[in-house]
Amino acid sequence: MEKKYQFAKQIICDEGYEEEIMWQSSLNFEQINENFFIKELAWVILSSGMKEQIIRGKFMKISECFFNWKSASKIVKNKKDCFRRAITVFNNPRKISAIIKSAEIIDKKGFEKIKEMIKNNPIDSLLIFPFIGNTTAYHLAKNIGICVAKPDRHLVRIANKEGFKDVQEFCQKISELSGDSIPVVDIVFWRFANLHNDYLNVLSSINFSQ
Repeated sequence: MEKKYQFAKQIICDEGYEEEIMWQSSLNFEQINENFFIKELAWVILSSGMKEQIIRGKFMKISECFFNWKSASKIVKNKKDCFRRAITVFNNPRKISAIIKSAEIIDKKGFEKIKEMIKNNPIDSLLIFPFIGNTTAYHLAKNIGICVAKPDRHLVRIANKEGFKDVQEFCQKISELSGDSIPVVDIVFWRFANLHNDYLNVLSSINFSQ
């Protein structure tokens, strides 16, 4: 199982995604600030139900519409202008409004208070934000340095194929075997699945010893 992981990791590194692995492994929840949190929250809101490549192609321009996520209060004070500009880049009023609503929540509660809430109860605390549901909460948690895996359809299929009913347990097991963090295990298999449509058969067809 661990050798299948190393195979997938080598493939995505060869495809040019080593920096993505390094980024994920460098995340430390204790060190994140308001700017980083709003940026990642906006990324997950925009990515919900959409292909990552589409959001990546627009995210820089969207960021500019929100003052590059400088602060929640900056967005709240200029929310009408932010909405007007952002909607010309990404024509989804509900998601743009969700980003503004999220900034309002952060501005009202205070980032340090929200960070403390997340530290104590990561997933439930993230569910207070619009467009953040039971799956995307894990996506956001992973992207802000919480040691979890996102139970998306690709990871669920791979985990089930390997005899696990739970993505967290699957990624934890490989983390223990490989020495990589759970979020890194997640991103390796997720990226591999996105690069290879037939990822289950590719992994299964290679006769790796356990």
